[in-house]
Amino acid sequence: MISLREGEIPVIEKRKPYALVAITKHGVAHARSYAEKFPYADLYYMKKFEQGDEAVRQIQLFDGTVRLLLPALFQQYKGIICIISLGAVVRMIAPLLIDKKKDPAVLVIDDKGQYVVSVLSGHIGGANALTNEFANAIGATPVVTTASDVQKTIPVDLFGAQFGWVWDSEEKLTSVSASVVNEEHVAIVQEAGERNWWMYERPMPTNLKIYPSTKEAINAKPQATLLITDRLIDAHEEVLIENGVIYRPKSLVLGIGCNRGTEMEEIEQVIDETLAELHLSKQSVKAVATINLKKNEIGLLSLIAKHNWSFVTYTPEQLNEMPFQNPSETVFKYTGAYGVSEPAALRYANTKELLLEKKKSGNVTISVAKVTFEEGL
Repeated sequence: MISLREGEIPVIEKRKPYALVAITKHGVAHARSYAEKFPYADLYYMKKFEQGDEAVRQIQLFDGTVRLLLPALFQQYKGIICIISLGAVVRMIAPLLIDKKKDPAVLVIDDKGQYVVSVLSGHIGGANALTNEFANAIGATPVVTTASDVQKTIPVDLFGAQFGWVWDSEEKLTSVSASVVNEEHVAIVQEAGERNWWMYERPMPTNLKIYPSTKEAINAKPQATLLITDRLIDAHEEVLIENGVIYRPKSLVLGIGCNRGTEMEEIEQVIDETLAELHLSKQSVKAVATINLKKNEIGLLSLIAKHNWSFVTYTPEQLNEMPFQNPSETVFKYTGAYGVSEPAALRYANTKELLLEKKKSGNVTISVAKVTFEEGL
């Protein structure tokens, strides 16, 4: 917990580029939801609203007035998103302002989550772009008062944020952003994830070119690359990320079955080994699916909380509706379903094919499916 005292700048644990701060009961409830929809922000809220899962979810609690927390956030974060009244935020940040080239972006969200307002550093600090992306992510209305500000291209550090995409590394974000803004040749290769990411009425800028494969993108010799994939790239493709960013869409579903009392560490080890064998990124896992008999399984619940994955359970009847390759009379005898991991993964992913059929390792059974997304663009 962060203890706030006058005259002291608190020590915080920055993990992500943005900070999300709430100070009211309703604001905290919204903020916990927003943190799942927009995965680029560290969440901070007052200790009196503690719910018990903060350590697992890497939420930071503070004790004292939020005014004393803001100096530390100003120093370390690219942007600060406040679920606090606009007037209060303006008064609290006024003593912290330096100039528009150094100040972080500041946004304000009302307590009901209806509006996202760009408050500070709209252009250079990126508050206007962040306002639009964050509002899209949470389903709110963006409020940008800079008359000349019009989003013309892809905000590299927020690309796909409304869908929960995350990037592998922030190392090249600045240089790739420069290539996008300076209208250099930027290759976009998409192998997974939502396809409707261009949400503006005007055409995409001509310097952004979509290629159907990494091979064609490499041959085109772009000056920068946006690669959207759930797989681990091969050595010959690394030329694309010399000035490129890999985005991880939430496209993978893990169907999991396990014996009662299986520890979280064993389940996670099987997941890690399986994804490595399939050359898939753990950052692209969207959900764990299983039978409703496992809805209170501690190991599974701890794993879900640790990674902020979705968790869905199905009745035996729902699982038996799914056609799959390896039905088991033994599993039916104990659960009423002819399978768990395979039909659960297929049902959640809304697909007929598995990337991995049933694999048993120790106390864990795992299957992997890929979510199908509608075509866009």
